[in-house]
Amino acid sequence: MNYMPGTASLIEDIDKKHLVLLRDGRTLIGFLRSIDQFANLVLHQTVERIHVGTKYGDIPRGIFVVRGENVVLLGEIDLEKESDTPLQQVSIEEILEEQRVEQQTKLEAEKLKVQALKDRGLSIPRADTLDEY
Repeated sequence: MNYMPGTASLIEDIDKKHLVLLRDGRTLIGFLRSIDQFANLVLHQTVERIHVGTKYGDIPRGIFVVRGENVVLLGEIDLEKESDTPLQQVSIEEILEEQRVEQQTKLEAEKLKVQALKDRGLSIPRADTLDEY
């Protein structure tokens, strides 16, 4: 097998099932149909998988185009081991509710942390007020 540098090495992964972790934290699972020199991806029969604790739910997304700069991780899924998971699949409605509760809990914990620091005379600048350059 010849070594191909960069994204050219992914050509042999076309038409295989892949998991893609995005910069915003979302997880996509689908069949890799196309890739270019910028690592832009086209996924087919894509689902967005949401994990909360030991449960997960899949939201059908169809054909999905992902800009290469948003890809954190790309990995092939072993179809023989795919069903060997300790996670429990639940309905879309249930996983979205679990996700909402988890996010609300994190937000409340963050507010308590900020208040505790404020009570001690410390403050953390909010991320949306920081310059991005």
